[in-house]
Amino acid sequence: MSPLAALPNAGESALGTLAGPAGDLECFVAVPRGEIRGIAVACHPHPLYGGAMSNKVVYALASAALAQGLVAARFNFRGVGQSTGTYDAARGETDDCLAVVDWLRAQQPGLPLLLAGFSFGAYVSLKAAATAQPAALVSIAPPFGRYFDDAELPPHPGCRWLAVHSRDDDTVSYDETAAILRDYDPAPTLVTVDGAGHFFHGRLQDIKEAVAPFLQELF
Repeated sequence: MSPLAALPNAGESALGTLAGPAGDLECFVAVPRGEIRGIAVACHPHPLYGGAMSNKVVYALASAALAQGLVAARFNFRGVGQSTGTYDAARGETDDCLAVVDWLRAQQPGLPLLLAGFSFGAYVSLKAAATAQPAALVSIAPPFGRYFDDAELPPHPGCRWLAVHSRDDDTVSYDETAAILRDYDPAPTLVTVDGAGHFFHGRLQDIKEAVAPFLQELF
């Protein structure tokens, strides 16, 4: 797989590798057709349970960003797909996310950043926000606490923050997540849906309907 030397042309996309802290990171980048209003990085679910940048929720997040005029990047964490390295319990994966952010910022300096993620990727993108200082954060079904050996909560991202979670999530407890999110100051906007489970099978429209107006307001 070839390295991504630069952004693809307007309205086009490209698959390639970026230099990451543990070696190559496989990355898919799409550029909007019109004015570029920002950059976005979307993070995938747990690498040890089949998570990859091809995940449909991650695809939906990147598509929503692209539709709002943001250069949208999805990538595989270390050890997934063509990305080198091994799983590192959200520590090295946070560094992977920051490497993609740095590459995008080098291509489009000065533009606002959206960080987004689903499940494990939501936790990683929240951790990365402390360093990346995004303009906005979108978290889909973010896990905390016992899912990461009771690791210390990441700090507030310091930006506008949207969370989306299904009440019947059987993988990440909605009640636990909602309680933790309420303790952040200010708390993120929490959009609650019913019947979507953890993976939003057949319910991607719920995510799009929550995320689109949030992005329209900020970008």
